[in-house]
Amino acid sequence: MNEIKLTQYSHGAGCGCKIAPKLLSTLLKSELSPIEYPELMVGNAECDDAAVYDLQNGTALISTTDFFMPIVDDPFTFGKIAAANAISDIYAMGGKPLMAIAILGWPVKVLPVDVAAKVLDGGRDTCREAGIPLAGGHSIDSPEPIFGLAVTGIATTEHIKQNSTATEGCRLMLTKPLGVGALSTAQKKGKLKPEHAHIAPASMMKLNSIGQRLADIKEVRAMTDVTGFGLIGHLTELCRGSHLSAELEYDAIPVFPEALEYIKEDCIPGGTFNNWKFYGPNVSLSREEDRFILCDPQTSGGLLIAVEEDAVEKVSALLNEEGIEARVFGKLLSQQVPMITVR
Repeated sequence: MNEIKLTQYSHGAGCGCKIAPKLLSTLLKSELSPIEYPELMVGNAECDDAAVYDLQNGTALISTTDFFMPIVDDPFTFGKIAAANAISDIYAMGGKPLMAIAILGWPVKVLPVDVAAKVLDGGRDTCREAGIPLAGGHSIDSPEPIFGLAVTGIATTEHIKQNSTATEGCRLMLTKPLGVGALSTAQKKGKLKPEHAHIAPASMMKLNSIGQRLADIKEVRAMTDVTGFGLIGHLTELCRGSHLSAELEYDAIPVFPEALEYIKEDCIPGGTFNNWKFYGPNVSLSREEDRFILCDPQTSGGLLIAVEEDAVEKVSALLNEEGIEARVFGKLLSQQVPMITVR
């Protein structure tokens, strides 16, 4: 089992497996007449992290699903990362996860099922860390290994955080550094140095549970997690939904410095180019090479937070308490062209 390298059995990795943004926008179009559901607070129309249903009693139900192919070789670690990534959508909405069910696809004639059992154990371990049961699931025989969760959560209705409710003047903060995509690509290409092998997995396995505490701060006006569409993609959705623009200070953005080394060695995920092709026309850069980090597809990335300026100190104190480096790297402005400017 130790000799099996899961990443060799998939054509993509982690959230980098996402369908390209341009194709996704086409896929989601429908000729069917939309049906109004008054209790549905957040659905497809909002391009948010999870669906939210108002239970009409001051609380809301949050529902999400996420799954992908291996981004690491170790099955237990793969299970932990995939679970953390799925649960993150609940935290990004300001919610508390309640339970999860597993989604497993496995090439049973190619990989031993006891390896799949290790993946499931990784998922169980992360669910236990989040304080929720892995209560069931579904499995199929598939050409490539796939794992993820469908997660149900709950939140006070007034504490729901969307990616479309930011306000002008909000400052931008991020709870995890960028660069996971480049590090993972370096691993797949056999270029990752042994001393750097722990960086990406440690970040990806970390739960975004801080989102549940941030929900209590009313000045946190919007949140979303940064995953396969990179910082620029998810910030674009936040700006579009909120009818705002953004100005970023590139050197203030949290980045794994080791990732920059591998980008110079051409360890750039294919998703980076897809993201730039779709979102790039809305972005003005001071340096063209900055797009490789800004569009780097993250797996189980951090929470992008839009917080009112007078509450930055309060949010920073909370982040520091959780061992997260608090750093403001941008601000939201009135709507203009280009949508995002990077200094």
